[in-house]
Amino acid sequence: MTKSQPAGARGGPVTETQAAGTRGGPVTESQPARPPDGAETGAALLRLVEVMDTLRVNCPWDARQTHESLAPYLLEECYEALEALEGGDESALRDELGDVLLQVVFHARVAAERTDGTGFDINDVATGIVEKLIRRHPHVFGDVHVSGPEDVKRNWDAIKAAERGGRGSALPAALGSVPFGQPALSLAAQLQRRAERAGAPAELADLAAGPAADGQAPAAPAADGQAPAAPAADGQAPAAPAADGQGSAGPADGRQPAGPAADGREPDGVSDIGAALFSLVARARAAGLDPELELRAAARSYRDRVRRWAEEQDRDPA
Repeated sequence: MTKSQPAGARGGPVTETQAAGTRGGPVTESQPARPPDGAETGAALLRLVEVMDTLRVNCPWDARQTHESLAPYLLEECYEALEALEGGDESALRDELGDVLLQVVFHARVAAERTDGTGFDINDVATGIVEKLIRRHPHVFGDVHVSGPEDVKRNWDAIKAAERGGRGSALPAALGSVPFGQPALSLAAQLQRRAERAGAPAELADLAAGPAADGQAPAAPAADGQAPAAPAADGQAPAAPAADGQGSAGPADGRQPAGPAADGREPDGVSDIGAALFSLVARARAAGLDPELELRAAARSYRDRVRRWAEEQDRDPA
């Protein structure tokens, strides 16, 4: 982008002396980064927009970025913020949230330069989320009564479905909005959560039970509540339980490993589920499979299974 490149329909060409648009002229190094004490909450957000406008015009790297080139940074910054949150580092979390906020402002600034009628700016982004929050909280901004958080969630889902104009089963809309670009584990979890919240039976997630071609849910887990053991990576059946019914035999030296804590976690802090997932990754690698791709394929299979089930329900409501 050159220093005279159009900034969209919201102000015409941007010159070096108009780097901040109508917000007070170019940003200079002498201007403080932090608003003065007593300034209105959110004043620093306006300052961030001004700085971004200036960078877009005067920095060669910032000027050449596109939505596509910025996409990896958006994902990276979100992961770094999550890591800071999980680590309990409040100072790092503040910094990382700032990096996430920068990505929002940056993308909005790029979009504001479009002249094909599809452009939007940071005001459009903020207005959109404000309107959505007000619309989906009628118990706060309207006269709807709720008895607790569960009612709030149900109302949110119902309003969201109505906004998308879904007819018949709410499942297609619920699943259609799940982004498949996310990591496979979170993708699988979100698909299952959305589907079950919309009324799909939990048994549909048991892909090991085989496809439900006839529209019927797969067989339920065994009587002990455990899912059937999957075959080993070499295709052999899993080891049979010991004679006492307590699972497979212990180590060859006869010693029993330390048992899990009351919450199901081993002494090293890893839960049974976490250990099993990690072991499944090793099994996939040993079989020459990519665990991410395999789980994504399973997620698609689950999505299609739920959709078939929903179509059956729509054809036969009884």
